[in-house]
Amino acid sequence: MAQSSVTLAITGASGAPYAVRLLECLLAQNQQVHLLMSSAARVVFATEIDWQLPAAPKAMAKAMQERFGVSAEQLHVYGKEEWFSPVASGSAAPKKMVVCPCSTGTLSAIAHGASDNLIERAADVVMKERGQLILLPREMPLSAIHLENMYKLAQLGVTIMPAAPGFYHQPKSINDLVDFVVARILDHLGLEQTLQPRWGYGEESK
Repeated sequence: MAQSSVTLAITGASGAPYAVRLLECLLAQNQQVHLLMSSAARVVFATEIDWQLPAAPKAMAKAMQERFGVSAEQLHVYGKEEWFSPVASGSAAPKKMVVCPCSTGTLSAIAHGASDNLIERAADVVMKERGQLILLPREMPLSAIHLENMYKLAQLGVTIMPAAPGFYHQPKSINDLVDFVVARILDHLGLEQTLQPRWGYGEESK
């Protein structure tokens, strides 16, 4: 039985490897994951990591459960208009949510309380319930509109964590760069991680 729950939303920004690695790590830590995936995100998955996911939530859930070797109890997948899902209500939604990657369109919708689909509604619920919401925008350059939306959300307690890996750990591969970002997400969620040593605790500090 999973010890705690996290909502993971995946939108159409570039960054599928971040989403897959984060999902893998959450499941490995026995987290119960409520997964929301936009139609654009499926296109990005097919483009960036050559993973063709079915559109139907049940079929997508089965594909992901088989890939990660987890049960339906641990990994739930919802469609964009499943308004009766737990993530749509403050009485049932997990108190932690990550949007990884987060498109600037989704960022804008969350900042303005649009709630036109389940991803936006789930984020709205976490905010109104004073939970933890982490957004990983992957865009450059940033316009004044993007920055204004990020500032507005940051003022409301949302963590804006751009998918911008560091290089001080001397990465040797793309996977090292992905792990850097995912490690920071796990740190903010309060979950243990061994992907990257924290500053001052690596081999270089000895």
